[in-house]
Amino acid sequence: MPQGISTIGGEMAEESFRGLAIVAGVAFFVPLLLGFFPRLRLPSVVLEIAVGAVIGPSVLGWVHVDGPIQTLSRLGLASLLFLAGLEIEVEQLRGRLLKVAAESFLLSVALSLTLCYALWSLRFLESPLFVAILLASTALGVVVPILKDANETASHFGQLLIVAISIADFGTIILLALLFSAQGASFGKTLLLLGSIGVLCAMIVFAAAGVVRWRRLTGTLARLQDTTAMIRIRGAAFLLIAFLVLVEKLGLEIILGAFVAGSLLGFIDRDEKKNHPLFRTKLQAVGFGVFVPVFFVTSGIQFNLRAFLTSRSALLAVPLFLAVLLIVRGAPALLYRADVGTRDSMVAGLLQATSLPFIVAGVRIGVELGRLSQGTGAALIAAGMLSVLIFPVSALTLLRRKASP
Repeated sequence: MPQGISTIGGEMAEESFRGLAIVAGVAFFVPLLLGFFPRLRLPSVVLEIAVGAVIGPSVLGWVHVDGPIQTLSRLGLASLLFLAGLEIEVEQLRGRLLKVAAESFLLSVALSLTLCYALWSLRFLESPLFVAILLASTALGVVVPILKDANETASHFGQLLIVAISIADFGTIILLALLFSAQGASFGKTLLLLGSIGVLCAMIVFAAAGVVRWRRLTGTLARLQDTTAMIRIRGAAFLLIAFLVLVEKLGLEIILGAFVAGSLLGFIDRDEKKNHPLFRTKLQAVGFGVFVPVFFVTSGIQFNLRAFLTSRSALLAVPLFLAVLLIVRGAPALLYRADVGTRDSMVAGLLQATSLPFIVAGVRIGVELGRLSQGTGAALIAAGMLSVLIFPVSALTLLRRKASP
């Protein structure tokens, strides 16, 4: 009997790791293949989702999402939002930059609600409020590298855009947590829970400020940060997992816990360039090198490509959602004209309309909560993929024209 149980367990483990090995292979070979064609400017995330859809049950059926893949995928989602929160520079969220960026986001939300409820009245959507929140988001992790490559992160234009995208990311996550908590909590209860998390964050910040004065602890952290202990990385992992457990216990979505944990760490760790310049590079290596690609490939595996291609309504919804995305996030950038000029405001609109990671995460949540159908979710993801393919290239073209004499 024990031998039989061992054999069955071994077969299950072999099957699980076989699927995980295929997912890891896709995560490795996709960016490697793109590396041979540097002029192709195709974001690897798009191809990771596309290849995932092909190897998934809807086409080849090579991989099904089992326990290990599901666990690593959830960690990938958490890592993605954690690193996005880490990118937010709280010090920039003040003055005119904050005012203009906040006005732009509020206009985006108003436009998104208007258009989504119009589509709902025409029976194109089943959950207009949920979709409106998804379409008001932007891809901070996609836009920041583009600004870095264009040497615009330190410019007034770059800072304005980073602040605007940070507010959009934070605002959409908060709205999703407030209005669509995992366990159907009331609005008032959810608001109280969010307030409790805010108080906890404030307590952690004050505690961290006191710890900085404890020279023995800071010296120990500095001594262990680049050894095999990797103490700062372990501390970041503990902070992330602790917040994930906290928000799940409170009945909120894990994306809130991951994003808040990243934002909190970014606020506490403001002197990283002076004391530990490799810390964030290591975090990105763990996140983008291990967990995040598993999330995107798994999202592709769960993407019902066959049903999507055979659904006329889903195919027609893709250009519609893409147009809504451009209007919702692109039009509010016109508010930046007084600060950066017409051309840069057009560039900002295109980059703000670039959105995929949050849409993928939101669709996963919406389908699990019964807020979105598979067809609507697939159309939203496809529109997000097209936004990543089309809008950044157009924005870079305008930036090059600006740089040329």
